[in-house]
Amino acid sequence: MHHQKGKNMKETIKNKSFLEAKEYEINENSQHLSLKELKSSLQPREKLSRFGSESLSTSELLALILGRGTKNKSVHLLAKEISDFLETQPRLPSLETLLKIKGLGPAKASQVLAALELSGRFLLSGVKVEVTSPEKVLNVLSFLKNAMQEHFVMISLDSANHIIEVHTLTIGLANQTQIHPREAFVRAIENRAIGVIFAHNHPSGNLKPSMEDLNITKRLSEAGRLLSIPVLDHIIVSVSGFTSLKRESPHLFED
Repeated sequence: MHHQKGKNMKETIKNKSFLEAKEYEINENSQHLSLKELKSSLQPREKLSRFGSESLSTSELLALILGRGTKNKSVHLLAKEISDFLETQPRLPSLETLLKIKGLGPAKASQVLAALELSGRFLLSGVKVEVTSPEKVLNVLSFLKNAMQEHFVMISLDSANHIIEVHTLTIGLANQTQIHPREAFVRAIENRAIGVIFAHNHPSGNLKPSMEDLNITKRLSEAGRLLSIPVLDHIIVSVSGFTSLKRESPHLFED
C-alpha cells in the first residue's frame, strides 16, 4: 500500500510537470503569434479568460456549456453541429427538437435550452449591456438573421455606450441608397443618442458588402459627424454570420 501511494505521488508530480511544461510552451509560443493566431490557438476556456466571452464563437460557447462530448463525437464537433442547427431555427427550439441532434442527450439538451432561455430573459430584463464590440449587439439583431426581406435598422446608444433603443428604419427596399441621412438620424435625435450603430441583413446569406452598402455607410458617417452623433459601426447580418464594416473598412468612418 505504501509502495502504491509512492507510485501515485510520482505520477502526480510527473503529470504536474507535464502540465507546467505545456503551459510554458503555450506562453512561449504566444509571444510569436499574432492576436488572431493566438485567439484561434486557444481552448474556449483559455480564450474566455484572456479575451472575454465576446471573443468566443457560438460553437465555442456551446462547447463550454456542454463540457464534454460523447464516445463517438468530440465536444467541439457536437457544439459545431448544435450551432449550425440553431442558425436554421427562427425561434427558441423545444427540447424535443434539440434531441434530434445525434449525440445530444436529454441532460445536455436541457443545459443548452436553459442557457438559451436564460440569455433571452437577461436581454429582456432591462439589464444594460455596454457595447464595446460588434459581438455585443448581435443578440438584439438576431431577428435579422432569418428575415426574408431586407431590414435596415439603427441602434441608438447613450454616453456609456448602452443601447437605448433599436429602430427599424426600412423594410424591403432594393438598396440602402433610398435611405436619407436626415430620416436615419431622426430617431437618434429623439433618443438624445450620443452615438449610433446601423445594421441591415442580406437575405441571400452573402456577407460581402455591396457598393451601395459602402456608399450609404460613408454618407451616414458624414451626416453623423455634422450632427455630433458619430456612427460607430455598420453591421451586415445573415444566416452565415455577420460583417462589421468598421473592422473591414474603417476609412468609411473617418474624416
